[in-house]
Amino acid sequence: MRHPGPALRVALLGVATTLTGFALLAAWLGAHAYAYDSARERATARAGGVVVADGIGDEDDIRVRWRDRACHEHVQRFGIYDTGRYTTGRPFPIAYDPHQADPRGFPADPDETAAEDDLLVPIFLAGVFAATVCGVWARRGLRFHRTARRPGRAMTAAVRCGDRRSATVWQAQTSWLVLAEPERPGDPVAWQRVMWHPLLDGWSGPVTVTVHQRSRARGPVVVALADGTRLVPLGRLRRRPPGHVLLDEPEAVRVDLRDSFLPARTATWPARPWWRPGALAATVGALVGAVAGVVLTGGSGIAAVAFALGGTSVFAASWALSAPQP
Repeated sequence: MRHPGPALRVALLGVATTLTGFALLAAWLGAHAYAYDSARERATARAGGVVVADGIGDEDDIRVRWRDRACHEHVQRFGIYDTGRYTTGRPFPIAYDPHQADPRGFPADPDETAAEDDLLVPIFLAGVFAATVCGVWARRGLRFHRTARRPGRAMTAAVRCGDRRSATVWQAQTSWLVLAEPERPGDPVAWQRVMWHPLLDGWSGPVTVTVHQRSRARGPVVVALADGTRLVPLGRLRRRPPGHVLLDEPEAVRVDLRDSFLPARTATWPARPWWRPGALAATVGALVGAVAGVVLTGGSGIAAVAFALGGTSVFAASWALSAPQP
């Protein structure tokens, strides 16, 4: 059985992480939204509340004082939409469950659904993000297969590695193929960024390849090596060196630095798993998301977990989309 190549493994991991994160986030927030709606349906008793503070926080929440049938006083914070209507000193009708010893108040106004929306809107936004990430991978795969089926022509290709000048993603290092006509291998005519493949390591000079392209436009090309390996392109084909990347010297070859310091036949530790940077990205995303949820929502546990799940998915998906290489 043929194992998937490194590009496919990264794509599958990125899609799986994105969909899993979305599913967990939707389940977490959906369960709490269902519990909130169920509790609000049981809130059949009414009480007259008074707004004692408004404009609280970035969302201009209000704080309301109200009494239940047992004359127990409650002070609750509510998120509202009609901030101009419910100001300090104005009445705010409350609905609550009369069968609860310590009832929780809900807005009696059916139009005030800020609490429900705070749980449901993130599910929608997460769905848009997940669909976008999956769409990017689907577009890459479809473009790769359609381009690879086009007639090919012989060219020479040399590998150049480079670092982004402003690395805002997890993987700053990129791999580029410098393409030239066979009769003039020293005169490059195009540059194509590709996803990493083990055959790129140690590639030390121009070799003859087959280039597949859908048209003579600026679309990407699929480069096929002599053994049939096809490299997955990223971005468009460039007619000049990329200006945002610091490319290495043409004679530079990517090697394992351990070879420079260890004598021959010395046993070395295995290379780190290819997915370890992705796991690190997911862990950092979870921590950043959890802290952001606590800070932005005043210590809400529901929000902290939701932000952590979202951060995990966003960071891991960004790592995968950046075309990581070991």
